[in-house]
Amino acid sequence: MHANRHEMKQRQEIINGIRVGIPIGLGYFAVAFSLGIIAKQAGLTAMMGFVSSFFTRASAGEYGVYTLVAANAAYVEVVAMCLVVNLRYMLMSAALSQKIAPATSWLHRVLMACCVTDEVFGVSIAHIGHTPPAFTYSAALVSTLFWAAGCTAGIVAGGMLPPSIVAALSVALYGMFLAIIMPPARQDRHVLWAVIASFILSGLCSIAPLVSSWSGGTRTILLTIAISAVAAWLKPVNMEADGQS
Repeated sequence: MHANRHEMKQRQEIINGIRVGIPIGLGYFAVAFSLGIIAKQAGLTAMMGFVSSFFTRASAGEYGVYTLVAANAAYVEVVAMCLVVNLRYMLMSAALSQKIAPATSWLHRVLMACCVTDEVFGVSIAHIGHTPPAFTYSAALVSTLFWAAGCTAGIVAGGMLPPSIVAALSVALYGMFLAIIMPPARQDRHVLWAVIASFILSGLCSIAPLVSSWSGGTRTILLTIAISAVAAWLKPVNMEADGQS
């Protein structure tokens, strides 16, 4: 009886995960399609795009990867860039660990952390009571399949559409990034100054005598670390004011 009840509960959590994963996946498909256009320009095949998207699942991270691949960057640059850009997922995983039942095995904890994206974290953290692995797994799997399929479709379309259309679609990703950074920049002037500094310093570094000889990936990594470190030092986040104490 107890085993049947547990199995029914697991099945229901899987259904719930799929239910919330589908709308997330639909949004992912549109964004990943634009990433596929970038991936096609970097020389990736449809299968390569599907595999890389399935295991990366990060818009900024994937964009950085495809940009560095197109620039023939070294492997260490690609790994370092992904680590810096996706560091926030470590914090999300730590927060999600507080929603996991104490008896959950370490393997499930690690796998759930690997499933974390912004949206999967959001629905997992909002789960009533402890978040079961089955819920996070199913939500992540469904949304990831949409994400990988969107990138694959973008690569295929990038090989069939005229160059002018491909160039126009590739701009959509920059619009997505602007949509991400502009709302917080309007709400917090410190974020706005950080964004402005990133534009100015990135332009200066591209023409500076010594720094301009470095690869674009190396400049991006160093600027990201430097600007974020200075911003955190000058204006640390007040956790109590944000209600996160």
